[in-house]
Amino acid sequence: MAAAYALVAAALFGAALVTTQFGLRHMDGLAGAKVSITCATALFWLLFPLRGFDGWNTQAAGVFLALGLFFPVAVTLLAYEANRRMGPTIAGAIGSTAPLFAVLGAVLFLGETLGLTQIAATVAIVCGSVVLVWRSGRGRSNFRRGAAWASSVAWFAAALRALAQVVAKAGLLLWPNPYAAAVLGYSVSALTIWIIAAFSRRPESRVYTRRGVFWFALTGLFNCSAVLALYTALDGGAVNIVSPIAATYPMFTLVLNSVILREERLSARLIIGAALMVSGVAALLIY
Repeated sequence: MAAAYALVAAALFGAALVTTQFGLRHMDGLAGAKVSITCATALFWLLFPLRGFDGWNTQAAGVFLALGLFFPVAVTLLAYEANRRMGPTIAGAIGSTAPLFAVLGAVLFLGETLGLTQIAATVAIVCGSVVLVWRSGRGRSNFRRGAAWASSVAWFAAALRALAQVVAKAGLLLWPNPYAAAVLGYSVSALTIWIIAAFSRRPESRVYTRRGVFWFALTGLFNCSAVLALYTALDGGAVNIVSPIAATYPMFTLVLNSVILREERLSARLIIGAALMVSGVAALLIY
């Protein structure tokens, strides 16, 4: 079940990337993040009468609140900035390495153990993800025109995304309530993004359009559902299993782009990337 929830999370994260592309055509990243995170938080609180905070644990709640200081808010803003600085190709390739950080963090801080099969599967999934997002000639010019240190933004975003999974797992070990983890974390992130937007000097961050709000609200719906599925997976499974499977979201984005935007055609790159990711997931499931 943990693997199934991780796959659901990957599919939803992949869908969110597609709706984000539509949203960014009408609004800037900061305004979009403000809309998506706020809508997601509101939806979580609407579910409170149905889910609640059964088995309240103050220590775990503190962990989830601290998690909200950087996930999803900081990860979202850093990912947008990485795309702006380097283009989607290099930023996406670097972001795809997050499972490597997550698995390492789980071994160091949660005491999880790794076998050769898990290591090989994780590497296969990461390599497949990089192959899928890499498009020859796209994004390179942006990176060359910018400073080399700009790549640190993408690396930092990947590390924070991985850290979020490790921290969430640590909190869930204390209080196995994925809904509480999601709603508390998102509430802090929503407050944080409003504070950031209030002090932002970028005037375009306050420009909202109907289409932009619609697409980013839909992005928030996909992302909050994905996070809830991810936390449910982490509640029932190890980080070294859940994180690599959840990282297959580029494959779902690719499929949706080919169907909706018709931007992708079958190629050797797509076949190789998909084969690596599928083989990695299959190895984890068999293991």
